[in-house]
Amino acid sequence: MPESSKSVLDRFRQGDADAFEALFREQQASVFRWILRIVRDAGTAEDLTVEAFWRIYRAHARFDAARGFEPWARRIATHVALDWLRARKPESEMTPALEATLTVKGAGDPGVQAEIRVKTAEAFTRLPPKLRVAAVLAVVEEQPHKVVAESLGITVTAVKLRVFRALRLLRKDLEQQGIRP
Repeated sequence: MPESSKSVLDRFRQGDADAFEALFREQQASVFRWILRIVRDAGTAEDLTVEAFWRIYRAHARFDAARGFEPWARRIATHVALDWLRARKPESEMTPALEATLTVKGAGDPGVQAEIRVKTAEAFTRLPPKLRVAAVLAVVEEQPHKVVAESLGITVTAVKLRVFRALRLLRKDLEQQGIRP
């Protein structure tokens, strides 16, 4: 008979390496996809997934089984991704995934569309990391505000405020570049 989920979580909290390995196998893909949503680069997401699980392993004693492993792991993964965003310099190149989400519908000239996409991506990279992560997860990835709040360790109201501020800064930045959003 397979071991219960609660038993694995209890053993993980006590520092059992086999329980950690079981959780790693079960949650690795989910954590990777979550980080990928934030950093928008598969290679970086792979590296950060390893870092996230290293932090998860080191924090095993602080795990509260009553709150669930997945939200806790997602929160740690979000902090890993935020640390990476803060440490790197903004790039002006746009990833294909972000480019696809920024396509301007109804704009006839492909050259104008491309310029708007590039300027929008550049404006996104200039956002403070905390605002950028909230905007990417809530607006681009269309994650529920509750999930974003749990992942960032803030309230739903704070998520809404960060998204509002991010969109306001994006609009101001684009207007300064001659684009009326």
